[in-house]
Amino acid sequence: MCPPSADDRSELYSGGAVYSAAIVEAFQRFPEREAFVLGDRRMTFAEGAASMSRIQQVLAGLGIGYRGAVGALSVNLPEVWLTQAATYLLGGRYTGLHPMGSVDDHVWVCDDAEIEVLVVHPHFAAAGQQILERATTVRHVLVFGEAEVGEDLFAAMKRHEPRPLEAPGPAGPEDIAWLQYTGGTTGRPKGVMLSQRAMVELARAGLASWQFPIHPRYLVAPPITHAGVMPLFPTLVSGGTVVLLQGFEPASFLRTIEQERVNVTLVVPTMIYALLDHTAPGEHDLSSLEVMLYGASPITPARLTEALERFGPKLVQIYGQTECVGITTSLLREEHDPVNRPELLTACGRPALGTKVAVLDESDRQVPPGTPGEICVRSQAVMSGYWKLPELTAETLRNGWLHTGDIGVRDEEGFLHIVDRKKDMIITGGFNVFPKEIENVLSGHPDVASVAVLGRPDPRWGEAVTAYVVPRPGATLDGEELKDLVKRAKGAHQAPKHVVVIDALPMTLVGKIDKKQLRALDLPQAERAADSP
Repeated sequence: MCPPSADDRSELYSGGAVYSAAIVEAFQRFPEREAFVLGDRRMTFAEGAASMSRIQQVLAGLGIGYRGAVGALSVNLPEVWLTQAATYLLGGRYTGLHPMGSVDDHVWVCDDAEIEVLVVHPHFAAAGQQILERATTVRHVLVFGEAEVGEDLFAAMKRHEPRPLEAPGPAGPEDIAWLQYTGGTTGRPKGVMLSQRAMVELARAGLASWQFPIHPRYLVAPPITHAGVMPLFPTLVSGGTVVLLQGFEPASFLRTIEQERVNVTLVVPTMIYALLDHTAPGEHDLSSLEVMLYGASPITPARLTEALERFGPKLVQIYGQTECVGITTSLLREEHDPVNRPELLTACGRPALGTKVAVLDESDRQVPPGTPGEICVRSQAVMSGYWKLPELTAETLRNGWLHTGDIGVRDEEGFLHIVDRKKDMIITGGFNVFPKEIENVLSGHPDVASVAVLGRPDPRWGEAVTAYVVPRPGATLDGEELKDLVKRAKGAHQAPKHVVVIDALPMTLVGKIDKKQLRALDLPQAERAADSP
């Protein structure tokens, strides 16, 4: 397909919503500043621009142009993001494959996304070869280094001289930039079409609503092929530095904050729990850290309070979905106040800049404050739709709103409190029960490290409230004591019928508790035999 003509593009770009143009501007503005750090490697913006240009030329030589498709399967490297950026400058779309995914899943995503060129880390070279052999659309495999299969991207880059980056390129605001697949906890993952316009809004709203430092040094351990990338461009467009880790280990994570004077990072709740449970207070100098962004899944008030005591008033919650590039609400540092505003520890904040959030009933009518309803979103960050799924797109983008599937309550001050996922609500004995409320109670027990609650089919109750709990190191949990704790706090109808103690909760690839896997587990014999009304 041909890109728009120059005259057409001039009209499209007048709104300033072209991500590729914003990338070029950032790399032209700060040439001598440090853009990326990975261990001993340090890369300036000028060096990053040169590498981006070379990657762009390599991809173009392989036939990637307007609306071409590139994928990546790698641990964190500067070149992983530079490949993504080079794809956008060519007017193409990019898809990240999760490093923990299976080859079968990767093949399915590559074919569904129509990926033509796949770039892999040497660690995944064998997987890349299998994908090349099995996926019908993948024509070339490039490798971030030497491997027995594929072509060495670094060697290919050396065959090209860097050229000045050009903006705005062939793509307009509504062209798809990031085709990102959801976690897929139920059935096949869905391809979320995120436009150049949506990616610009991520940077704009993130900078305005996440309390970003003026000169950010962003530490990222989660994969930048996925959610870890969200604060990356807001950092670069500010002239800041991205400090990359190729995995998460609590001690090395904190040591990197200390050594690199990191002032902003992004974590998921399970990472917070590991930092609390496996490191000692005061072990590392964290005085440089100003903002600890957290999100992706709910955090319990008890553990959030513990994190505030350990790290200080540095936490900022961000709530959103892939379907709106993670931009919906934020709960600011000063709003994390367990002493004066403990009720806000269950809130996910107020709408981000440029975002309209409504709590709607089944007829898409706004409900009064204090009444549960579905959280719905309008903003420039909202997806264009689901890739090749027009019926699901129409169902999700309905009446001008993105319907998130999350149930929430809005208070009189405009703070949003997520009750639970719509599909996770339990109906037991005729009562509606929201697992998150029970999880919040159980997590308050001093010996509970983490917990997940779900409903299991039950001939007597319809669904039986079932709690899976992980003890803190060295602790022993009493199931009957935990049932009584919920009974006192929420009433007998919400008390778990079963409490299962397990070593760890299963996680999806993006760090969320995988309740689908929990539902597939057999109950222990003692729990199957029990009948606790």
